[in-house]
Amino acid sequence: MAILIFGLIVFLGVHSVQIAIPGIRARTIKKGGGVGAWMWPYTGLAIIGLFLIILGYSLARHEAPALYYPSTTMRHLALLVMLPVFPLLLATYIKGRIKQLLGHPMLIATILWAVAHLLANGSLADLLLFGSFLVWAVLDWQSLLKREGTTTSKNAVQWSRTDAAAIMGGLLVYGVFISGLHMWLFGVSPL
Repeated sequence: MAILIFGLIVFLGVHSVQIAIPGIRARTIKKGGGVGAWMWPYTGLAIIGLFLIILGYSLARHEAPALYYPSTTMRHLALLVMLPVFPLLLATYIKGRIKQLLGHPMLIATILWAVAHLLANGSLADLLLFGSFLVWAVLDWQSLLKREGTTTSKNAVQWSRTDAAAIMGGLLVYGVFISGLHMWLFGVSPL
């Protein structure tokens, strides 16, 4: 469990720097002579943290004590909550109306992903992993809203093919995940 906890501290810690110290990214880029001054250490630490999370969770999940036993209904509800996650992830990287309306679709996707997995899993390792991501995503979203203010764009983007691509592509990825990729990657079938 210690590896999982350390991985969460590293990964979520590096992703929380801007919550704790707003503007540090811009200052680091300005003082360090470019984007690389921020991105290389940030990316390196994030990769190390992610690796430790994956390793730690894979070691802890089989031995962690059960805190609750989700019902079949909760597992089905988790599948429903997961439905918009992949379209939101794709919308993060595709300029369109979805991104403009939501502002931070990846954080919303992370919140939904964490909630869905907490509905379907009940061990201490699950609570540490998914609960940590849930708390972090909510705090980061609040922080971003404070930093950006409540201003909205005056140039409303219309619904377009990019939005349709995010939705259709995301639903396709969701289908691939539930039909076997999740089992292949993680050893657990969501169905």
